[in-house]
Amino acid sequence: MSDFSCTLASVHAYPIKSCAGIALQESLLIETGLDLDRAFMVVDHHGEMLTQRDTPRLALVDCTLKMDELVLRAPGMLALHLRLDTVELPTQALIWNDRVKAYDMGALAAQWFTDFLHAGPGSPRKRLRLVRFDPEHVRRCDAQWTGALAAQTAFADGFPLLVANLASLQDLNQRLVARGETAVDMRRFRPNLVLDGLPAFDEDHCPELFISTPEGEVELRLVKPCTRCSVPDVDPATGLSTPSVSETLAAYRADPRVGGAVTFGMNAVVVRGLEHSLAPGQTVRGRIAFD
Repeated sequence: MSDFSCTLASVHAYPIKSCAGIALQESLLIETGLDLDRAFMVVDHHGEMLTQRDTPRLALVDCTLKMDELVLRAPGMLALHLRLDTVELPTQALIWNDRVKAYDMGALAAQWFTDFLHAGPGSPRKRLRLVRFDPEHVRRCDAQWTGALAAQTAFADGFPLLVANLASLQDLNQRLVARGETAVDMRRFRPNLVLDGLPAFDEDHCPELFISTPEGEVELRLVKPCTRCSVPDVDPATGLSTPSVSETLAAYRADPRVGGAVTFGMNAVVVRGLEHSLAPGQTVRGRIAFD
């Protein structure tokens, strides 16, 4: 085992699942991860989630936090302003196998997403809705990975935080360029916390991270490698998908801990430090424990 110290390079939240993220100068850490991260989700007429896996155009929906509003913009659409201090009708939503309590965000938001996502090829045919996670609902993370720690999340795939490493992205980009492909940026991988100063893929072997904040130390446990589907193949600038990233990762990132699936980044849960503020530039320490 060896100890290390690095820097929190950037902090990101994704208010609407599978829509564009926001680089934050500061973010509050709550039970489900970063405040407002994956708090909203687009669903079909059955209440089932839509993501970039089936609807890549979601990547083109830009989100901006403005006072008490979330402002959404997309090509060819007028801006949609969503108030953060109000909700609409109680409903339910299905994310993977979890049926959770939520709030429907109303007819205007529903029409906005239906109009935009129907505009492209392969778009859904039924009316869509935008829902907000009910903060009173507890959606537990998989205890197979969290053990006795009762972690929870909102509309993230399975865990409250995703940690990535700049050096790992640089390693991938070197391989992409060597294949004649274009380098990509970290938006493809949708992390919450990005580390700088750690060797490539050492995050795979880091059990815990300790982050120094003004309120005290935050402790995160890195519990599961993040398995990768087709989302990193989606260009966030165009909403178009090509297989170059997945094909490159598949050549060297099969992880036996998850049945040989391709991985990039680590899912994390909060051990302590709720209500602390995370910000770029904070010092991160941990240890590397190779098997």
